[in-house]
This record gives sequence, structure tokens and C-alpha cells, in this order.
Amino acid sequence: MAVGKEDVEIIKPRTDKREYRRIVLRNSLQVLLVSDPDTDKCAASMSVGVGSFCDPVGLEGLAHFLEHMLFYASEKYPLEDSYSKYITEHGGSTNAFTASEQTNYYFDVNTDCFEEALDRFAQFFIKPLMSADATTREIKAVESENQKNLLSDAWRMNQLQKHLSLESHPYNKFSTGNWETLEVRPKAKGVDTRQELLKFYEDNYSANLMHLVVYAKESLDKIQSLVEDKFQEIRNSDRSCFVFPGQPCTSEHLQILVQAVPIKQGHKLRIIWPITPSILRYKEEPCRYLGHLIGHEGEGSLFYVLKTLGWATRLSAGEGDWTLEFSFFKVVIDLTDAGHDHMQDIVGLLFKYIQLLQQSGVCEWIFNELSAVCETGFHYQDKFRPIDYVVKIASNMQIYPPKDWLVGSSLPSNFNPDTIQMILNELCPENVRIFWESKKFEGLTDKVEPWYGTAYSIEKVTPSIVQEWMSLAPMEKLHLPAPNDFIPTDLSLKSAQEKVKFPVLLRKSSYSKLWYKPDTMFSTPKAYVKIDFNCPYASNSPEAEVLADIFARLLMDYLNEYAYYAQVAGLYYSISDLNSGFEVTLFGYNHKLRILLETVVDKIAKFEVKPDRFSVIKEMVMKDYQNLKFQQPYQQAMYYCSLILKDQTRPWMEQLEVLPHLNAEDLAKFAPMMLSKAFLECYIAGNIEQEEAESMIQRVEDVFFKGSNPICQPLFLSQHLTNRVVKLERGMNYFHSKEGLNPSDENSALVHYIQVHRDDFILNVKLQLFVLIAKQPAFHQLRSIEQLGYITVLMQRNDSGIRGVQFIIQSTVKGPGRIDLRVEAFLKMFESKLYEMTNDEFKSNINALIDMKLEKHKNLREESQFYWREISDGTLKFDRREAEVAALRQLTHQELIDFFNENIKVGATRKKTLSVRVYGNQHLSEINSDKSEPVQPHIIQIDDIFSFRRSQPLYGSFRGGFMKL
Repeated sequence: MAVGKEDVEIIKPRTDKREYRRIVLRNSLQVLLVSDPDTDKCAASMSVGVGSFCDPVGLEGLAHFLEHMLFYASEKYPLEDSYSKYITEHGGSTNAFTASEQTNYYFDVNTDCFEEALDRFAQFFIKPLMSADATTREIKAVESENQKNLLSDAWRMNQLQKHLSLESHPYNKFSTGNWETLEVRPKAKGVDTRQELLKFYEDNYSANLMHLVVYAKESLDKIQSLVEDKFQEIRNSDRSCFVFPGQPCTSEHLQILVQAVPIKQGHKLRIIWPITPSILRYKEEPCRYLGHLIGHEGEGSLFYVLKTLGWATRLSAGEGDWTLEFSFFKVVIDLTDAGHDHMQDIVGLLFKYIQLLQQSGVCEWIFNELSAVCETGFHYQDKFRPIDYVVKIASNMQIYPPKDWLVGSSLPSNFNPDTIQMILNELCPENVRIFWESKKFEGLTDKVEPWYGTAYSIEKVTPSIVQEWMSLAPMEKLHLPAPNDFIPTDLSLKSAQEKVKFPVLLRKSSYSKLWYKPDTMFSTPKAYVKIDFNCPYASNSPEAEVLADIFARLLMDYLNEYAYYAQVAGLYYSISDLNSGFEVTLFGYNHKLRILLETVVDKIAKFEVKPDRFSVIKEMVMKDYQNLKFQQPYQQAMYYCSLILKDQTRPWMEQLEVLPHLNAEDLAKFAPMMLSKAFLECYIAGNIEQEEAESMIQRVEDVFFKGSNPICQPLFLSQHLTNRVVKLERGMNYFHSKEGLNPSDENSALVHYIQVHRDDFILNVKLQLFVLIAKQPAFHQLRSIEQLGYITVLMQRNDSGIRGVQFIIQSTVKGPGRIDLRVEAFLKMFESKLYEMTNDEFKSNINALIDMKLEKHKNLREESQFYWREISDGTLKFDRREAEVAALRQLTHQELIDFFNENIKVGATRKKTLSVRVYGNQHLSEINSDKSEPVQPHIIQIDDIFSFRRSQPLYGSFRGGFMKL
């Protein structure tokens, strides 16, 4: 039996109908039970209070490696990878992560097989098997994961900050591990990694350091008896909590300026202070208050001033890397080239703003406003996926008292100026660490961080130097933000006139179409608005595409200081460019959404080019394009795959080529021309009545299409935009080989794509069922057994309604040509498994897929994105899930085998395959030999993508039918 069910009241949102109960098992495992009768998925998360800080010296990454190993097998379920197989085949997913002070394991699964899934999960913590063979193989997976991170600036700069700290503090450690730390070095010292792994598990994984969340459909009593049955065998060795006392930065690690060389183009400043962890006073939330002000983007803010001076393009501020013992307050600023030249002025202005906060004193009205926004946010929070929910709560359980497990630190309610003042006093020149990243430091550094090879140099920055920077900084008018008018006060729910199940076409004209879906599901005071401006002139040349991109970014730039207040108040907006024009999206509390929409629309209508801002945005776009070559090789392979398949798409290299020659005058001429012809595809959903939705779009139409000299004219019939996809030829294998764009990257990648059909319910479900059944065996064979690489994925692909399947694999072990052979070998092996599948197994997979399809949308945004996909693709099958479930119920095992034999099987006469191979520097020697394989009639090497595309037939477009219903 449980030690006890404690009647502690757990604070929950007012709108939350779920039931919660805290229990403690007799082995001291603390558990939160969540009962949700409406859920389509059950989930669980176990947070173990052991993280990378616990790694033994000389075995860096051992905690992370153990996290990998627990997935393999257990004494009760000895078949390797059977846990992951069970979860995947029953519509679920599973993963884990290792943080500094905890390791979190989690999964979700369809409701009808939760009990067995939970039993398999519990065995991780009871009697896992860590075979010698699996140990060696999984060290390679850790190495592959590390290889993926080596060229990531986020990983590199994080490790550099850790490197420049107290060597004896665990913060200093290399947390992920690699082949060197888990194999080479231990072996050289005569240390057996597997024995150390077993010892680490035995010594540290104790029930009293664990917190479990179980989220299920049943009653709390039923869930409780399930948990007691499955988890009470976890051993409790009464391990005391790990404590890592003290700050990791002593005086020698403070007052420093570090100049570091990143991988990507761009300049970044990170100004960091070690502070007292605000978690110790989480109801007072001093860092939320200070982060809100230092990170504000409204008029008078630090960012507003830096932006006006043309020095910064992004700024964020807040607490990071915190534990109960130490913490850091970080201000991160993305600099322009001019900003890079004014680094000292920027740091001076930051300290001037901190000085302003000191002089203004702590303002109660700002705290109260922030508190009100947080309270509304908590009580009207969207429901999200159970798997994400349990992870968040399990992590909270390690830190907060039970009543605040759901709240965490999201409800600051106690105004204590002394606490805020204490943290503010710590943001001083005596305490600062400045990390300055730029390619301009190449060749000017004298040190190298050992794990990632980041080049850097270091110098002292005394308080008197900072004082001098402050005195020389520009005399700009910094001031506190104004009161926020966007905070919603009307949170009432409109009654939907009728229970509309799917979006309806509310109005149509030659100017626009409006799809409308009132909220009948979520009962939240929120709305979702999407307006897609279809502008044919936005994509008729590389120049047009670049200018359309700059146009959308400039609009966001112009709106920022006004609309930032809306964002703080929970009303989000974006303007982003598309191949076919640009789209406006608004989401959040509906009370003041219309005010924001009208402001956005007016800004578009009155668009003017400000030359100074044009230069800044052009510089940003230039760096973004230049940095595309630093994408992961698998991302490059996916990009080439899209370029081959999607008609009317252009390579980013062309845009990069024309970009330097474009100026503000070009955009001033282009913007009115782009807007001169447009059709608006609109979608409004949520807590908005039909008449209001119509009048909102009527107002938009009036702005753009009415008046004596309208901004826009409706499209001619011939101008409606289409989505067309290349139709590959049956029985053909196409290959496209490219060198990786980053010569320093050792990873190669393969996308092995099999094109199957144009959107059709019966074919869709056959394809989806194949993917569901093959996904885990593919991962197990190609990743776990053959260890091709950390990124090994089998997934569906949908290009505007053209369906297929793709294997995505990134590897340092084998070149793409050889990986391609391994994919084909897997398909041959899988074929026999498909034939051998019993009728019960087949039915089980059918039921799992039906359950996945019938899963309800969790919130308004998720629902809206589902329906918007149908609208933007032009498929308009709003009842897709119900229709596909009906098709699934009729499907037989033989029909699936026939489908596989016709479309997927190696050598099938109807099969259409495209292999996109990206060669990293390890495998460059193979590119020519792979290309010169014996020419066979069914094999086509694509050298020129555009010649190939022009020569191929295209599938018909679902989109672009004028007035189509």
C-alpha cells in the first residue's frame, strides 16, 4: 500500500476540470496522479534527481549515457528495444533528457494499452538489463549525438561559459560525453565503462530521489492502484539529495570580456551575472520583474534605443542555468555590424538602464501588472499534450512544494521590493561576465575550449572601465514602459450560434474568402486569425522573393514597439513571407485582438521604406542566407529534396546572389507593385461571433480594395496561385548527390524518399499504417543495431497533398551511398516481417492508428493549424480524420501487403524513389565512385535540378481553383 495520500490542496487553473492527487509510496517515491476522462492519450514522466553534475571525474557524460541505456531492455522484458516498439506500435512516443541535476524519462501511448506500457516503463527503474554488446553500441550513439552538436553555436557557447568557471564545480563539466570520455580514456586507465555504469545506477538511482507523474483516463483510485502495483518495487537506498554548493564563478571568473569565434555569421553579446537564485523566492519572482524591464521592447526601452541607433536586432533578458544553489542573469543581444563596432557603448547603455532602475526604485504598479498578466495566463492556459504536461510537472516536483507543482513560478503574487532590489544590486560591474561572439575575431584569439574547439581570448574589464563606457555612451532617453493597454479585461465567452463541427465558408468575393469556425471545444476567451495575401508578383523572380522577405520583416520591425505590449499581454502576431506573398497571423485573447489587427492592416496599407531600417534588415537577411550553409547535413538534404519536387521554388543561392545589389529604392517600387494584385484567403476561429468575423474581413477588404485609388486589384483567373509537385516516373530510382556546404562538417546525410500518391483517403491510410508498423523496426535496425547515426527517422511526407515516405539518416560512420544500401536492406528484411504479421498484430496496429486519428485537438491553435493546412494546400477535406478512420476499418492485411509490394518494396515496378545524398568531409572521396556506378535503365542521376524539373510532368494542384468550395 501507499504510505499515504496527502490531502494537500494542489493549486490548479480555474478552467481545469482534471483531478489531481499526491501520494507517496512505501519506497518514498512521490507521485502525482492526474485523472482526465476526456484524454485520448495517457502519459507518464519520471524525474530522477540525478543529472550530469553527478558524473564521476574521468567519465564525463555517464549520466547521459545511462539515460540512453535504460531504453534497451529489462529483466522482465529482455527483448532489446521492445519498450520503444510497444509504445510506437500503440500510437505513442517516448524520449528522455539529462539536465544538470535531473534526468527525465517520459512517454505517451493510446489509452487502451497504458497499463502494459506503464509496466514496461517502471522496469527501467527496477531491473534494467545493460548488456555489454548494447553498451558498446550505445556509446557510438552518444558519440553521434555529440558530432551533431559540435558545429552548433548554442552548444559551443554554453560550454565556453562552463569552461570559464571553477574547475572543481560540476558546472564546469562536459555534460553530454563522447567516444573519448566513455571509451578511449577509461580504457586507457583500465576502467570498464559498463561496470562504472552499473555502479552509477546502483549508487544513485533511488526511489526517494524520484518524482513520478501519471496522467490517465481512469479515476484517481484506479490510477493509484496501478501505480502502487507497478512502482513500489523500485529500490529505495535512502540516498541523500545531491547538493552542489556555492557559485561556480569566483573573482577570477568575473569582470572578464571573452571574445569568441562562432561558426555562423553574425555578432552576439551575452552579458551575464552570477546571482542569488530567484527560485528561493519564487512567489516574489525578482528575475521576472527585472527581465520584463531590461528585456522590454517598447518606446524608451534599452532595445528600442539600440534599435533606433541601428545597433541591435534582438534582445532578451532573464534568469538562466539556475539551480537551488546558483544562478545567472543573462542579457543576450544580437548585434548589427555597426553594433559590433559600438560594443562598449552598448554595454554602457545597458548599465545606464540598470542605473535608471536603481534610481526609479522598484515600482509596485509594474509588479502588479505583471502579476495580473501571469494570473490570467495561468487560469486561461491552453490544454496541451499530456506528454508535455507530465514532463513539466515532474520537473517542477523536484523543486517546488506539492501545492505549487502545477504552478511552478508562474504566479508571482508577493510584492517584495527588497528582494528585487537585492538582485538588482547584483547586476553590477564588479560581478559581470561579457561574452562577445563574432567571426571578426578569427585569427585574433589565443585560447581554445577543449571539448568543442571554440577559439577565444579573454581580458579583464574592471568597474572603472565599465564606468567609462557608461559616461561615453550616447545620451539617449531611456525610460520605463507605459501602462499596458492590451491587458484583457473582458474574458467572457461568446455563445456560438450553432455547434459547427468544421470550418464554413462564411463569405467569398473576388477579393477574398473567409473560412470561419467558432469555438465549440475549448471554452477559452481566445481567437485565431490568419490572412494569407496571395500576391503573384511576390515570387516572379529571385529579386522579388528577397524583397518580399525584407517587406515582411520590416513590417514586424515597424510594429514592434507598439505591438510588443500586446505580446506581453498574451496576444501574439506575426507577418511572414511565403512563396506566394505573405501571411498575417494573430492568436490570443480575443478582447483586444481586433485593435491589433486593424493596426497591422493599416501598417501594411501605409507601408513606407525607412532607409536606415532597410539597411539593418537587409544585413540580417544576408546573414541568414549565408548561415544556411551551416545547417545540419540532413536539413540540407531535405532542402534539396524539396527543391527537386516542388515546382516554382528557387534555390536560396540565387537570392543570396541578388541581395547585395538591392536597395531601399527597389523595395519602395516593389511593395506597391506586389500589393497591386492580391487575393486574401482568411480563417477566423475561436471566441468570435460570425458577424464580428465578417466585419473584420470587410474592414480589411475596404482598406485594400475600396476607395477611389485602391491599393489592390483582384486577381485575374489566370493569376490564382497553385501548388504543383513533380510526378516521378514509376519504376525509376533518381539520385542527387551534393557536397556538404560546410567543409568542416564530418556528418553526411541521406534522404531516401518514396513518392506514392496524390491525396486519397484509402491510399493515405495504407501509407500511414506502413509507417506506423515500420518506424520502430527501422530505428532499431539502422540506429540501435547498425549504429548509422543519432538522427535516424522514418516518416511520412506530404507536399501539398502529394504523399510519400522518407528515411532521414545523418552519419559520420558511412557515406550516403552506403546508407542507401542499408535502407534497401532494411526494406527487404521488413518485407518478411510484414508477411509474418499475425491477424491480431495487424488489428492491433489498425486500432492504434484509429486511436491516433480520433485524438481530439488540445487547444484552439492546434485545431486552427490543422484546418488551415487543408485550406492552404487546397485539399479542403475538413472531415479527413473521420473519413480516414472509416477507410482504415475496411482495410485488410492482404491489401497492406499489396500496397507495400506495389509502392515500397525494393524493385517494385510502380515504385518511385528519390535519394538525396549530402557528403560530409569524411566521405567526399566516395562521391565520384557513387556517381559512376554502372548505368542502368531504371537509374537516373540528377545533376541539374532545374533541367530535371522542367522535363518532368506535374501533379495537378489542389489549390488555385477560383471560388472553389
